Amino acid sequence: MRDKTILGFIGTGVMGSSMAGHLLAAGNEVHVYNRTKTKSDKLVEAGAVWEDSPAAVAAKCNVIFTIVGYPKDVEEIYLGKKGLIESAAEGSLLVDMTTSSPKLAAGIWEAGRKRGISVLDAPVTGGDRGAREAKLTILAGGEKEDFERALPYFRLMGTNIKHMGKAGCGQYTKLVNQITLAGTMTGMCEGLAFAKGCGLDRREVLEAISGGAAGSWSLTNYGPRILDCDFDPGFFVKHYIKDMKLAEEAADEIGLDLPALTLTRELYEEISEGGLGEAGTQSLYCLYDPEEE
Repeated sequence: MRDKTILGFIGTGVMGSSMAGHLLAAGNEVHVYNRTKTKSDKLVEAGAVWEDSPAAVAAKCNVIFTIVGYPKDVEEIYLGKKGLIESAAEGSLLVDMTTSSPKLAAGIWEAGRKRGISVLDAPVTGGDRGAREAKLTILAGGEKEDFERALPYFRLMGTNIKHMGKAGCGQYTKLVNQITLAGTMTGMCEGLAFAKGCGLDRREVLEAISGGAAGSWSLTNYGPRILDCDFDPGFFVKHYIKDMKLAEEAADEIGLDLPALTLTRELYEEISEGGLGEAGTQSLYCLYDPEEE
């Protein structure tokens, strides 16, 4: 095992680019890979080292972070031919920060254990702003000692960092977040549409209710974007639909019916089919007020 810790980061999209940037800015040696190479250009210009594949990252690095799109991407990167589990050296630490399947997270942890590789599932919340400002919430599942090993790097990316239990528990906790967010997003969009329909000044309404019982992170951060007709992605609609489906699958496994979540997922699928899959989650408002689209 190398004496020096060399970091790898796979997935330099909307969130990952900022997260990897914080690791780099702290003076760490960071090697990066992304399917679309141009999304890593700014990191490379800032001093990161480009690698051509996950296997190449694993050959150079002993602590590797990933944040990609879908569970199938996670499975390919970790368990596929020349994936991280196959390619990483014994003693390496692999940290998946994608919102993915709890079952898959547990399976990757077990595959890593058999090869002497430590694995954490550590999905994040906070969107693009949280990633840029290094204020993410990080929800980790896995062995406590592995969490402690990753903690100095987590602290460069986030402020609310929790070890939630064994492998898969980080993913389960993130799904709790996404279930809870479902009601918040629909309530915010319906409330603002109602305010407009009543002839109220929506900015004054937003200011008035943000400090009361209706206040929430979504209202504070997404409410002004909606009023500015800013539907650029801090978090993609298509990815939130993926997360809600993961939550529904996990709920089915424990025999729990979540009708509010299902309704919210159906509403998001409606706007996705209308062309907003690549927009931010706040674009749900367009369902109620098409003029703003």
